Amino acid sequence: MQPLPDLSIRQLEYLVAVAESPTWAVAADRVGVSPSALSQGLAELERRLGVPLFEREGRRRLVRGSAAPAVGHARQVLGLTQDLAAWSERLRTGRTGRLRIGMIDAAAVVHYPEALRGFRHEHRDVDLLLRVAPSAPLLDLLTAGELDVVVCVEPAAPRNGIATEALLTETLAVYAPPGEPMRAPRLWGPWVLFPAGSHTRTVVVEELAALGAPIEVAAESHQPEVLREMVRLGTGWTVLPTSQAEHGDRPLERGRALTERRLVLARREGAVTDPAVEHLADRLRRHSPDA
Repeated sequence: MQPLPDLSIRQLEYLVAVAESPTWAVAADRVGVSPSALSQGLAELERRLGVPLFEREGRRRLVRGSAAPAVGHARQVLGLTQDLAAWSERLRTGRTGRLRIGMIDAAAVVHYPEALRGFRHEHRDVDLLLRVAPSAPLLDLLTAGELDVVVCVEPAAPRNGIATEALLTETLAVYAPPGEPMRAPRLWGPWVLFPAGSHTRTVVVEELAALGAPIEVAAESHQPEVLREMVRLGTGWTVLPTSQAEHGDRPLERGRALTERRLVLARREGAVTDPAVEHLADRLRRHSPDA
């Protein structure tokens, strides 16, 4: 078997910092070293791997596109190392510590507020830090080790190093501005939708195209409340989860069910087992009819 390269956690941290920073100076400041020390560390990383990781563009050095597997591996190793460090800290101090959870807005506001409140009540010694954001950024933060668990829309393709567990399925429906009839699909729109690139937007556009609906987008927003208000103002039609479009005051009137999306619980594969994460996962399952 070929011997493994002798890589250090510090070198992998340098690589991720350079990949995520606009300049090497910013990357060096982020990891707390001088630019020359950063350059030396990355040169040693290249030497130990035996492949070039960077290329020049004028006076700048950029991460090669072919180095994406190395950057992804570095992110995964750093995330798992942070899990191990947190576990050892809990053992040394006897404290439960903190739990960093990411949720899309529908999960945090509609589906799981009671689960979160119940967890806080039962685990007062755990600092529960909640971050609400779209699915893709949450999964990136999970991979990087900056979140411990995520509830998001199921990604279109499996993510390396991420394990998912289905929680619930919710209906996505078409909503027209007040007073507009639900016409044939070829007469639907214009649209106010989640931004391009989001998991839900991808699913919605595919289903609308299959029905022959024109995809003319008048406005975009990550916030379903903003999309609802745009529909009420007559800016355009939308497709939203029924749990958000018909939740709270002034719900929209459902026009037609379009498709479904699945919410999943996502965690890093191979992470050290954290009892707090397991307890929270159990609560989320109890509040999920599909789980």
